[in-house]
Amino acid sequence: MSEIVGRRLAQLANLAVTELKGVTPKRAEALATLGIRSVLDVLTNYPRRYIDRTKEVTIRDAPLDEEVVLLATVKASRAVRSKNGREFIVITVADDTGSLDISFFNQRWRLKFLPVGTSVAIFGKVTVFNGRRGMTNPFVDKVGTRVGRIVPIYPQSEKARINSDTIADLCAETLRRSGEFADIVDESLLDRLDLVDRTTAFRGIHEPNDSEEEKAARKRLVFDELLRVQVELVRRKRELERTAVGIAHVVGDGGGPLVKRFHEVLPYDLTGAQARTIVEINEDLAKGHPMHRLLQGDVGAGKTVVAVSAMLVAVQGGHQAALMAPTEVLAEQHHLGIKHLLEGFTVPDTDDGNLFGGAGMDRSLRVALLTNRTTAGDRRKILEDMATGNLDIVIGTHSLISEGIEFKSLGVVVIDEQHRFGVEQRAALRDKGAGDAMPDVLVMT
Repeated sequence: MSEIVGRRLAQLANLAVTELKGVTPKRAEALATLGIRSVLDVLTNYPRRYIDRTKEVTIRDAPLDEEVVLLATVKASRAVRSKNGREFIVITVADDTGSLDISFFNQRWRLKFLPVGTSVAIFGKVTVFNGRRGMTNPFVDKVGTRVGRIVPIYPQSEKARINSDTIADLCAETLRRSGEFADIVDESLLDRLDLVDRTTAFRGIHEPNDSEEEKAARKRLVFDELLRVQVELVRRKRELERTAVGIAHVVGDGGGPLVKRFHEVLPYDLTGAQARTIVEINEDLAKGHPMHRLLQGDVGAGKTVVAVSAMLVAVQGGHQAALMAPTEVLAEQHHLGIKHLLEGFTVPDTDDGNLFGGAGMDRSLRVALLTNRTTAGDRRKILEDMATGNLDIVIGTHSLISEGIEFKSLGVVVIDEQHRFGVEQRAALRDKGAGDAMPDVLVMT
């Protein structure tokens, strides 16, 4: 191949690394150990650090007990055993102004990794021992023959015989033969976000002229990574909306009778942010596919009121709601607070077996707490009421996702401090919905 055709990254992903000069099948196997299999892998294998030659110091001028960067050449190496039998490796390096010893404990592989004549960059503190300057266990990178003010240092593999120079050469060839890269981000958006174009970013990360170029390149490439994540999340959301079966809740005017009454009995008015968020959530609840929303706000911002409003939408439609908290203390606080807020609320009684009431009559809205502290008798009653639909809102901890927990019709799930739960734990509560219909999920943080 005389030229890498095209500028889209997808094209580079389909080109094997053997398309690059000097990459034999054997070399390709070695590169694969570093995760480099395609030309795109070469381009996205970013340097782990940079050597700024404008900030390097000489061995003679290096201050003691301060972090410095030295560029030197290996002059000698040897293994030494201490009196207590501990082995350490001593590498003598030198530049035009002097020499020093760098020591490593129990790292015999350094002898092969740093043969005489190797150019290295050394990061560490210079100390004096027995009248001689040296370093102990510093960071050492091979710098090869790269020139320029800023020298990139790539992840290396001595075992695979892949050094930073090899990776840098492959990156340089990839950039040269790729030409300009197509950019999916509009130029006006780049200007508004103060981002460089994709071509400038790739050249700036691999061949920066100064630290500002490298920072600008990294900012753009980080943006691209986050953009890819967001696009994939949107794709999954759209797929879920297309295939998943949810509950189309009847919201009604003002959110419905229970929600409207709840807002009326609050001892304060909803804030603008609360009212707007409730409207947006209600719009999602009215759709036939399951909601999955993140509710973010500071402590005291009123997230609980928003969550209760969503749960009441489910309850007034004959469904149930669950709130899962990460700790028993927090679950108990939610239970006390929500039970107080909903005191005196009633819902239609659908239990035909109730001798003292029955279908068509009202009963009190029931809120229960289920944690490991719940007594065996109370637990049996709560589980029975959850399965028959006689419990409207249940608040608990991980106990809510235990085996044997069943809801008659779980309509809304609220998860507080969602970062404290794993993906599987959150999914386990969502999967407690009856039948094929998935409950709507609101996670708070």
